[in-house]
Amino acid sequence: MCISKKIIYIMRTNIEIDEKLMEEAMKASGLATKKATVEEGLRLILTLKKQKRIKEFRGKMKWEGDLYKMRTDS
Repeated sequence: MCISKKIIYIMRTNIEIDEKLMEEAMKASGLATKKATVEEGLRLILTLKKQKRIKEFRGKMKWEGDLYKMRTDS
């Protein structure tokens, strides 16, 4: 049996956030807390930046392979 432990570091911080922006973000996301809303926003930023880096490879890598064969079980 393999048990993996994930260490989560929590940082306490005080920031000033536009109240209307926070209300809109909480409503749009359906999240109930400011903390969850801020964390989701941070995750979204990271996701978008990763996608941008991946898009930079478009047209710069040579593809070798047969997509049809990869998509079928034969």
